[in-house]
Amino acid sequence: MRRALALAREGAREGEVPVGAVLVDAETRAVVGEARNACEQSGDPTAHAEMTLIREGAKTLGGWRALQKVRMYITVEPCAMCAGAILQSRVGGVTYGAKNPSLGADGSWVAMMRKEDVGAIGRAPNRPHPFMPELDVRGGVLAEECSALMSDFFKRRRTMGSYGDGVSEDETSLIKVGGD
Repeated sequence: MRRALALAREGAREGEVPVGAVLVDAETRAVVGEARNACEQSGDPTAHAEMTLIREGAKTLGGWRALQKVRMYITVEPCAMCAGAILQSRVGGVTYGAKNPSLGADGSWVAMMRKEDVGAIGRAPNRPHPFMPELDVRGGVLAEECSALMSDFFKRRRTMGSYGDGVSEDETSLIKVGGD
């Protein structure tokens, strides 16, 4: 998770929303790949750290089915797009730092990644994903540090008007400390 935080900080320095991710072989603990958000740099709204990392990991491991043996460490609870990609690619496990109340797909906004309801009361099905019924998801690892990085980034962005797009006050509530 510390390496994912370092990647997120690199992204923040370049104007990217600071999300970093690292893929680790669950058996050997060897790093298989790493990525950070690159939406601004690439002009691609799907260039989230998780999406890039899934592609890189599949290539490195020789195919997407090998992703079953890895664990992804992410600084922030995955959004619905990334959670869907994690499930579809059958990543073996996920560990994330800060909760994402506005967009998180591990129970903060929707519950896509676990069979138990982890927070989206009355909004999400309480059943396992058909491809990954035993997906191991853990949240709250280095949550305070991950949350502070996101909060500081959005405070600076609001103050400096980085993108000239009138960042809304809602972005201050995007990330909060929490998890399992």
